[in-house]
Amino acid sequence: MPAVTSQSIVDWCKKLMGIGPGAPQLGLEEYLAAMPGLDTLADLPKGTAVLIRGDVDAKPGPTVGDGDIRLRSMVETLKYGQAKGWKQIVFGHIGRKPEGSLNKVQKRLGELLGCEISLIGDWLDDATGKIKPELSDAVAKAAPGSIILLENTRKYGLETVLWKAKEKDLEGLAPRLATLCNELSEKVAKVYVHEALSAGSLDTSSVVVPAGMDRVALGKYIAGQFHGPMLRCRNAELVVFSGLKTDKLDDLSAIVERGKVKMVITAGSLAMALLKADGRISGKNVSLGVAEDPAHADKPYYIDPSRIDQAQKILETGRKHGAEFVLPVDYVLADGSVADKLGPTDQQFDVGPKSSDHFGKEVDKFIAKSKASPTPLVAFHNGVFGMFEDARFENGTKRFTSELKKMKDAGLEVYVGGGEGGAAVDKYGQPDWITHCFTAGGTVLNALGAEPIPYLQALYLAVKR
Repeated sequence: MPAVTSQSIVDWCKKLMGIGPGAPQLGLEEYLAAMPGLDTLADLPKGTAVLIRGDVDAKPGPTVGDGDIRLRSMVETLKYGQAKGWKQIVFGHIGRKPEGSLNKVQKRLGELLGCEISLIGDWLDDATGKIKPELSDAVAKAAPGSIILLENTRKYGLETVLWKAKEKDLEGLAPRLATLCNELSEKVAKVYVHEALSAGSLDTSSVVVPAGMDRVALGKYIAGQFHGPMLRCRNAELVVFSGLKTDKLDDLSAIVERGKVKMVITAGSLAMALLKADGRISGKNVSLGVAEDPAHADKPYYIDPSRIDQAQKILETGRKHGAEFVLPVDYVLADGSVADKLGPTDQQFDVGPKSSDHFGKEVDKFIAKSKASPTPLVAFHNGVFGMFEDARFENGTKRFTSELKKMKDAGLEVYVGGGEGGAAVDKYGQPDWITHCFTAGGTVLNALGAEPIPYLQALYLAVKR
């Protein structure tokens, strides 16, 4: 393939940002139909170097099966590559901080695969985008079937330069990004496999590196997730949505705009924004306590007035589509007491018992509706209702976990986003209480909405190039 140029990177990134000619604007099903699977690479000869964008953002516990679900999701793809005799170079991030290390991931992957895995700690010149000799030499010397793990991609600023980039920034960023693509293709690998379901950000490793590859493919796990439970989950008529940060309102907005969801049960800061907006619509002044106090604007629970405006649009749009919004009616405060209303100095840490009762009755209504449906209705649960890691504020989450079982027992399909929602099911329930738990809640939220998933866009551009 011809070398990647700065201009081609600018054009590529504009398409990803939806502002350039030829920007893909497809539905999820259309993206998936165009995606090559791992088996399309079966003709690669022994000794071929293959870049694996892995789901390595994990914190393995002391034993296999503890905190390593994302690593286990990669095993089938990595074993496939081993059997083919490929040299697999796995890369990805851990957390958001550049000092995070994949040394524990290296050890656990070795245990899962039953082989030694080398970790290259410093492999990129961040200032230029050039690959360091430590990596290119290691790949050249690696035996067929071996696996090399690269240290945390977010160790390098180049990995996250597109997070907040605007169109005007692309000309300045493009030379380093083009260099990285060319260096990886010339010195490391020309084949790229994406096996990171959770990699929903505009990380360079996920959305730019494919621009320099001769061939790309989806890994075994991620392909199975998208073609199976992800597409089923898009039929969700009940969405249980909660969280501390109000940026999830963006996801809820996209989900509601699709018009499929008929009931939304909310808690956390999401619910606070919706409560304030609902009060505005009905002419009532609803206090959110310190969550709306500008003195707390630096706190994650603070709700900016613009988010109230957004919440109002969500309510109005959803109700036009026939959606019902189920909001909390009481709250657990910092001292453990329960209040029906929040005072100016109050902060809610969980939903109260009346809210849990209210949510349960609404779930019963949804179950009753499902009995009249010719096919099983679908529910999606994301997040937790309060600071559930503290026993004083776990009851809302704990009680609603049993509602998931009730829906599953009634014949509904129940899907849970990864992260805290999955952790709550592990803590308070059993695996058979739900239909499926994803390893990546954010990616599922994208799939349920209308916004494209960035790495699918990038792979599509690589395929169609």
